[in-house]
Amino acid sequence: MGRGARRTGPPGDRDPLGLHGGDARGRGRAAARLGPRMNDTTDARREPLPLRALDAATQGLNVAGSALILALMALVGLDVAGRNLFGAPISGVPELVSLSIVAIVFLQIPQALRAGRMTRSEGVLSVLHRRAPRAARALETLFDLAGAAVVGAIVWATWPLFTRALERGEFVGAVGDFTAPTWPVKGIIVLGGTMLILQFLARIARRYAA
Repeated sequence: MGRGARRTGPPGDRDPLGLHGGDARGRGRAAARLGPRMNDTTDARREPLPLRALDAATQGLNVAGSALILALMALVGLDVAGRNLFGAPISGVPELVSLSIVAIVFLQIPQALRAGRMTRSEGVLSVLHRRAPRAARALETLFDLAGAAVVGAIVWATWPLFTRALERGEFVGAVGDFTAPTWPVKGIIVLGGTMLILQFLARIARRYAA
């Protein structure tokens, strides 16, 4: 047997990193990565009721946006099939697509912000978080306030357009062929923009409550 049999003691005494060291270390790193995610879930359950209600409403808008995407895909597919197979396209598909795209954006953008999926550059922030955490937190708060102000301006400008479209019955399309009211989309802009502002403010609240 010679030099190959240098191990002593029962198999259970072996170094856990000996035979499967890479796998063990990998599992350890994976567990470390999963830890914050589990803590985030626990912290979310401990958040104040207004923040949890805001997140639930935001998720509801996101689900509505996903359902609208599926409906739009089905509508476009039926329009293409009717046009190519029967020479009978569905009236108003271009108008519905143009309206739905705007609605989908404002239905789902609050959840994108809540989940941290908004496009952003973190080169400077990552350095600040390491060297000056307070400055990084203040800068992120400034960004959130600026975002809330910009979206607030959009909501402020859209509100009179929404009320006018609702009162006058404004529509897109051609009378006698297809018409669709524009006020639902303008209302979604107001609703989604308001939820986005609240999520910006919720980010600030969570940042300073941590």
